[in-house]
Amino acid sequence: MEEKENFAGETANETANNAANESASGEESNRYLGTEKIYKLILKFSVPCVLSLVVSALYNIVDQIFIGNSELSALGNAATGIVFPIFIIAQAFAWWFGDGCAAYLNICQGRKSSRNAHRAIGTGIIFTLIASAVLMAVLYPLKREVLTLFGASENSLPLAVEYFNIILAFFPAFMLMNMLNAVIRSDGSPAWSMASMLAGAIVNIVLDAVFILALKWGMAGAAWATVIGQVISFAISAYYFLFRTKTFKLTLASFKPDMREFSMAVKLGLSSFITQMTIVIISVVCNAMLVRYGALSDYGVDIPISIIAIESKVFTVVINIVVGVVLGCLPIIGYNTGARDVKRVKKLYFAILLCTVVTGLVFTVLFEAAPRAVVGIFGAPTNPQINAEKYWEFGGKVFRIFLMFVTFTCVIKMSSIFFQASGRPILSVAASLIRDIVCFIPLICILPIFYGIDGILWAAPAADAIAMAVTAALTIAHFSGLKKSVGAERDVSRESIKPSVSGVIVTIGRQHGSSGKQIGKVVAQRLGIPFYCKEMTALAAQESGLDREFISDLNENYGNALYDLYLSCEPMRQAITAQERIIRKIAESGSCVIVGRAADFVLKDEKDVVRVFVRAPEEYRVGRIMEIYGDDKETAKKYVRKSDAARAKYYKAVSAREWGNADNYDLCVNSSSGVEAAADVICDFIKAGKR
Repeated sequence: MEEKENFAGETANETANNAANESASGEESNRYLGTEKIYKLILKFSVPCVLSLVVSALYNIVDQIFIGNSELSALGNAATGIVFPIFIIAQAFAWWFGDGCAAYLNICQGRKSSRNAHRAIGTGIIFTLIASAVLMAVLYPLKREVLTLFGASENSLPLAVEYFNIILAFFPAFMLMNMLNAVIRSDGSPAWSMASMLAGAIVNIVLDAVFILALKWGMAGAAWATVIGQVISFAISAYYFLFRTKTFKLTLASFKPDMREFSMAVKLGLSSFITQMTIVIISVVCNAMLVRYGALSDYGVDIPISIIAIESKVFTVVINIVVGVVLGCLPIIGYNTGARDVKRVKKLYFAILLCTVVTGLVFTVLFEAAPRAVVGIFGAPTNPQINAEKYWEFGGKVFRIFLMFVTFTCVIKMSSIFFQASGRPILSVAASLIRDIVCFIPLICILPIFYGIDGILWAAPAADAIAMAVTAALTIAHFSGLKKSVGAERDVSRESIKPSVSGVIVTIGRQHGSSGKQIGKVVAQRLGIPFYCKEMTALAAQESGLDREFISDLNENYGNALYDLYLSCEPMRQAITAQERIIRKIAESGSCVIVGRAADFVLKDEKDVVRVFVRAPEEYRVGRIMEIYGDDKETAKKYVRKSDAARAKYYKAVSAREWGNADNYDLCVNSSSGVEAAADVICDFIKAGKR
């Protein structure tokens, strides 16, 4: 149910990335990911992720256990299950901004330019506070309506309101805790982030025992234990931000909203937000169906809501183990995909698949053989409104039917993350949505018409079976595509950075067909300095260990609606980082001309850089393409527009700036007067010192 996707917002890909960063650095780290034994790498990188995610699950499960074993019993469990989707809404915003800022910080680290990252992070903190205030303002006056929508009955509503009132008051601390922890992991301190979560969870456990069992504070006690634990976690995270950050430093200026820096973070974190809001939709639909058909059954409304709340928390542990393994492997998947080592990528997939299947089967045996023991961890029903016999009966049905194909669910989620890490966001989205949106929601609405409340339970394994078949087909398609990509012999020629003298560095961005490359060559010849264009791809490949063709094809998916998500994938980020690192090394070697690859942005903080953009009327550029390639006019025009769109999207994705905007350049040149004339303008500009 709703908890089955709870891993997404907790995205430990920052944890995984930093595990890689802490183990080694630069080229040495890359080679290590491509040569070390796969199971050794999985053990090294995945264990911290698994621990982090399992610890985070404690926040969702501890209250449920203590409440179920107190006088609140099953109705108390139902109340916390009803409130839980509201936690997810809050986390959706916190993880949107937190995961986005974390991913942006990782990109800045790869560029070795974290100078402005603090502005994006400070803006993210401000937006998180604003979101928490808006949620409080909207939800407090509508709490009864919202909780009823999420499945509260006349028996559970008072308990849910009591719990919700306290939880809602501490939304700012809760949301900031989640937002800050994502950035802490990205800053290279996953252990500190885990310590923050663990401290809060331990405090929560201790105070649950005191407030619920000893002091008999009921739902209020559970709520106070939760929020105090959250405040402790927030305080530890805030201390880190004030005194322990490694790659950025917050100042008062950081909190002046900077949308230029923050816009990239917003795009990078959007997938976390969408995934979390999908969970909310699933939760609302599922609970609504349980209320409707539960009322028509012998179980009533409260038993189904209470049992499903327990199922959700238990499944969190299962999915967090599986997802922790694959998230820990993100740098390994990304590197070997970028290196186009298909054999090793396959081995890695099947190694992760084995871990996933073993985990799923172990829990399947537990759920099928001893469902009452699992439900019993959360206490026996003692409420007079609850029929104990029916409670245990429905609990057994949920764990034996609803989680019948829990192994399939795990494989689907694992494969979805693997596709994303391999630079295939469309496959990733397809694998994820086919189970939850395309299959589960329709089935949960249709099957109960014929089978009553049991139809709700059978909707899950039916959705799992269909989605598993689709995922298997997507996996075959994915690896077939990888085979095709390495069919040709690789270019093993080597390039080197050419020696130069200190002086001006000229970066040239250009529209397709504007002769920007030729103009750059002429400028380099006249100034007697090295020229770089395609050479950068070979240099980046040599340094990083990634495939040369893979790096040169970064723009290939320009028509993809998920292009920003594509560029944020692990192998693409590694390729972009390798490319930007080479651009900086080239610039450090002395005066030169660099064409394309957003070099003007990469070197934006460097001195003695002249940023040039070469453009020309479309008619002129179409004519050039017709002349060079022999295309007809319509084909040439289509090619020019597609190529320009690719360059614009790539530039926007990596810089958050508008490609071709005159404000981003020192000089814009119209090349329709000819290559030599355009080169004259650039050389005269440089000699005049107007930069």
